[in-house]
Amino acid sequence: MIDVNGDAVLATLRTLAGFGASGTGVCRPALSAADLAARRWLAGEMEAIGLAVTLDAVGNLYGAARGVERTVLIGSHSDSVPTGGWLDGTLGLAYGLEIARARAAAHPGAPVGIDLVDFSDEEGRFLSCLGSRSFCGELTALPAGFAAAAAAAGLPEVGPARLDPARHRAFFEAHIEQGPRLEAAGRSIGLVTGIFGMRRYAVRFAGRADHAGTTPIALRRDAARLLYRFADACDARFRRAGSADSVWNLGKVALEPGAVNVVTERAELLLEIRDLDPAALDALSDALAALVAETDGELGVRVTLEEMGRLPPVSLDPGLQALVAAGAAALGAPAMPLPSGAIHDAMVLARRVPSAMLFVPSVGGRSHTPVEDTRPEDIVLGARVLAHAVFACADTL
Repeated sequence: MIDVNGDAVLATLRTLAGFGASGTGVCRPALSAADLAARRWLAGEMEAIGLAVTLDAVGNLYGAARGVERTVLIGSHSDSVPTGGWLDGTLGLAYGLEIARARAAAHPGAPVGIDLVDFSDEEGRFLSCLGSRSFCGELTALPAGFAAAAAAAGLPEVGPARLDPARHRAFFEAHIEQGPRLEAAGRSIGLVTGIFGMRRYAVRFAGRADHAGTTPIALRRDAARLLYRFADACDARFRRAGSADSVWNLGKVALEPGAVNVVTERAELLLEIRDLDPAALDALSDALAALVAETDGELGVRVTLEEMGRLPPVSLDPGLQALVAAGAAALGAPAMPLPSGAIHDAMVLARRVPSAMLFVPSVGGRSHTPVEDTRPEDIVLGARVLAHAVFACADTL
């Protein structure tokens, strides 16, 4: 089996952590100066191993193996949330770079190559998974503000890089788990079975503004009071309706006029639900709609529901999962099957091409924070497992 250079993987990760460094973490939002600097450094590394490199109009960095018609595609993202950690996204890119380097050195002129892609804006500064949506031809219009930001960033006005099913026969993405399951189980490799679907909603409350000191409580049409009552009721409803894996989050509240001496006239609650099972997502959505209908009119307040967006869940390719599992077993680290509650670019690719994901543990289950970390030995093991799976896949194409 061809092996990868673990020290080189760690060195790549440490170099990338310097772009947008903020304490022990990084601040590298999509199209920021730090984001573009990281991509340009990666472009140089890709060119150094012989890939034909393109930075496209949405910020996707694509490295194509030369002289081949079939490839295994490896990718992830280098953008971060504003208070991000040093491994989220970049782990998969460091793995891909060293796997491509190792294969090119061991099998020059092989009929199946390794392509690499660093997707733009996975974290959703403008639109979640914008780069992979563009790559797969799913981006029908640019989100608000993106064109101006792209021009300010100096992105080239070239056609977008595109998935080619005839060329890209499989897609692999490696990532930190961003949760506690692997560490709690004492396992070093996670085999991702699927990626949760997500639905986001806005619940709006329309009451009446009045003087907070002179209007009796019983006569108020207080939108804030009903919002808080509604939010408290959500948890019990979702626990009854969802599956054992269901998760939900009450993410944002807005009150108008937002003054302590004025009864709230309008209020808005943004929430999301996630699950791998479409039936569970439907049940959670139905429970939310029923609660809205029951609450509407209480305290003299109108309550309405609007769906703000959805992504369907996806199951990852069983054949590629078997290759990851075989690689882990060969290295004495049996993989633990688990779903991904977080959204990844593989969710978009999986609808177009056979796709697989590998997780390595997050220390303390922490991510999207500067304390995010993974043990070096787990990082290197993950690279070796992914290399085993990618090389086995390439040998069968």
